[in-house]
Amino acid sequence: MARQERAEQTRKAILEAAASRFDAVGFLGASLSDILTEAGVTKGALYFHFKSKEDLADALVDEQFAVSEPLSAIEDPGLQTVIDLTYEMAAGLQSDVRVRASIRLVIEQGSFVTPADNAYKRWIDTIHGCLLAAKAAGDLRKEINTHDLAQFVVASFTGIQLSSQVLTGRADLKERVTFMWNTILGSVVPPRRLHRFTSTSGSTAMESASV
Repeated sequence: MARQERAEQTRKAILEAAASRFDAVGFLGASLSDILTEAGVTKGALYFHFKSKEDLADALVDEQFAVSEPLSAIEDPGLQTVIDLTYEMAAGLQSDVRVRASIRLVIEQGSFVTPADNAYKRWIDTIHGCLLAAKAAGDLRKEINTHDLAQFVVASFTGIQLSSQVLTGRADLKERVTFMWNTILGSVVPPRRLHRFTSTSGSTAMESASV
């Protein structure tokens, strides 16, 4: 058990160091030697856990989906679930270097041997499933195409977090997400249903599900 714990601590140290470097300088700018130095591990230890820098990057790209794990505990996911999910991601981008690194790596997908376009598809599919449930519950207008809306939400959030990063270091990201949802909700939700949704950051159903 002690050996397994040490191995897990080493893997965590490598991922933290890789995230720090990828977040700071991107995939191409980060060198394995810098990652090794920051992690304080040997090259052998790194290659025990990861085959290459690309393998490290792929592991970090997967990190961002931890945000959506509480979805499985929500009995009736829907539109509010999607809103909450974007706030959870915004919080992660503000506070978690692994989430920031994973998002930067996805945006820089052209740097990879294997492009990370599956990350976009995975988010679209996750949100699409929630929107299908929302439409079945009558929370979306009948003319709304749920897959198109899922793509729009992912694209909108991606653009918002990028502009927030450039202009304020993401300090205003949650406010920008609120504006995004205030703009979207009036266009896609029947007026009689608008009162059901909260477009501001706060305690979410996802947070309750993860407790």
